[in-house]
Amino acid sequence: MCFNYTSKYVELLDDPSMIETFSRCKRNNVLKALIALSKYLGFYREFKEKLSDYGIKWHRTSSIDSFLRILNNQNKDVLVWSKKATNILNAECGTYLRFLLLSGLRPSEAIESFNLIRTKLNAYYNEELCTLEHFRFKEIFLRNTKNAFITIIPKSFVMEIAPKEKVTYSMIKLKLQRNQLPMRLNELRDYYGTFMVRHGLIKEEVDLLQGRIGKSVFVRHYWSPAIKELKQRVFKALKELELNVLS
Repeated sequence: MCFNYTSKYVELLDDPSMIETFSRCKRNNVLKALIALSKYLGFYREFKEKLSDYGIKWHRTSSIDSFLRILNNQNKDVLVWSKKATNILNAECGTYLRFLLLSGLRPSEAIESFNLIRTKLNAYYNEELCTLEHFRFKEIFLRNTKNAFITIIPKSFVMEIAPKEKVTYSMIKLKLQRNQLPMRLNELRDYYGTFMVRHGLIKEEVDLLQGRIGKSVFVRHYWSPAIKELKQRVFKALKELELNVLS
């Protein structure tokens, strides 16, 4: 996604005024892509000054935005959408969609993870803890604000992914567009988080599995979850989640 935005809006490096006309979500995505490009090309400071001159800022979610998102929650039918999408996608993309739901990863992270399972399984999957160890691939999964540390997932599912062909974001997007289905990949991550809290995990555990480490003193210095014990509760919740998907 980052590459697509970079190639499509590269001219905005010189004149970023158009960014203000984008939706909040698109604005942030374009900003991320262009900032990454400006750093790579060596003129991040100049680009940052241009953003300041045009008054272009990141959109930060306010408390009222969060409340309205909760009030108008639309992902209650996302599993129905998921089933429809799986039926029109090929085997690889359908498996990816299931992986996205059962891992709670961001869509781009899930694509990277899916393809790493295919190519570097022995270095990636910890069989004893049943975890994909994203932290071992820092350049891919550990970023400034959005991280992925581990994903607890059954070995049987990992072995199902291993022989599959490579998946890309564009192939999924094109297939869904051709069949007039909206892109709702991000909602699967939201569904996972809510489902896990309702089925035996505490908020801090879900945060850990979704790449968030809280700023509280307790979480940063004292909280030490037992991964083996957490694994059992995650597996129990995942079984229930799969029943929901298949029912």
